[in-house]
Amino acid sequence: MRRKAEVYRKTKETQIEVVLDLDGSGKADLQIPIGFLSHLVSALTQHSLFDLKVRAKGDLEVDTHHLTEDLGLVLGEALAKALKEKEGIARFGFASIPMDEALVETSLDICGRPALFLQLPKLPRQRGYFEFADAQEFLKSFVKTSGITLHCECRHGQNHHHILEALFKSLGRALKVAVSIDPRLKGTIPSTKGRL
Repeated sequence: MRRKAEVYRKTKETQIEVVLDLDGSGKADLQIPIGFLSHLVSALTQHSLFDLKVRAKGDLEVDTHHLTEDLGLVLGEALAKALKEKEGIARFGFASIPMDEALVETSLDICGRPALFLQLPKLPRQRGYFEFADAQEFLKSFVKTSGITLHCECRHGQNHHHILEALFKSLGRALKVAVSIDPRLKGTIPSTKGRL
């Protein structure tokens, strides 16, 4: 049985629809009106092997913050919904992704305890572009509704684009591992508590 979820969110600031299939092949069908965020979510999708459909609109005349934050919320909710009781999953995931001079490592635990540790270098801001702070808001929202503990660390890098792309690719790869089904865990929850 495929692990799929649909989530719809509408506020005065944003309107977002997400269809997520954890057992896909990395197909992204995205309509996200923030170009670089769309690029990052596409990279995450390809490397997680999730199939993902997104239809997103927001008050971009204000700024990109509301849509970025709310897309993280909806995507995290879809992940939690698709995982259901989390039976048989590997639970933990890790990936180390290089992109040119940048190297980003991501570790995560699908444990029901939302937490984010994000370490990025202190580079000059690039006003008018998707910034590190935007990525942080997306990930804060994502862990809040997905219930995962997420640690992402940039080991080194000087280029914003390379660092952020390596970050989202590593998140995708770590998620691919963590949501994978281990046949030896069939019907069981990977926790000594008996629930996640």
